[in-house]
Amino acid sequence: MKWTRAAHHLAELAEKCGDLPASFFRFQVVELWVFGELLDVPRDVEVIEVALVADLPVDEVPWLSEPAGAEHWANSTRLSRNPFAAVWRSSEAPVWNHRIERPALVWSAADGVHEEALVAVSDGTGELVRTAAPTPEELRRRVEDELAVSLRALRRANQDYTDRRWSPGKLTPYSDALWRTTSGYLDLLDVLG
Repeated sequence: MKWTRAAHHLAELAEKCGDLPASFFRFQVVELWVFGELLDVPRDVEVIEVALVADLPVDEVPWLSEPAGAEHWANSTRLSRNPFAAVWRSSEAPVWNHRIERPALVWSAADGVHEEALVAVSDGTGELVRTAAPTPEELRRRVEDELAVSLRALRRANQDYTDRRWSPGKLTPYSDALWRTTSGYLDLLDVLG
């Protein structure tokens, strides 16, 4: 997609984050961050990479998983209908990690839309609004922390799947959760390995 269209979609999502009623979902998205290609020089991009920070405990948002209600939130904001690659994060941990490198905050519940960041993205000067890079040691500790959270989540998802494997009803939500959690765990394991 064209750079200007991607910047438009990002600005639209930032606006929608602030428009949702507080009691509509099981959790609240409290921050929207952009990362990846859209913070580089203007060119066509495949997807808009964003991190959605929810007011949930770390253990409820392991790497590459989706909290309960995420699909409903994505449909309400049209996130699911637009070219976004979204990752969910907990407000109780840093948003950055080995894949979310030097993100830029574009919306927060506390301050609303960060116009400076949206203008920088649109102009192709996203470098000016990115966060500082962590040290190699900080990054390693962050990945180790996420790996521990991911392992606990993997064990829970495996047990949930096992408990419901032969029960009546749809198994898809449990198999999808197990798949996402496994993908996140393996991604983190590869980084440390």
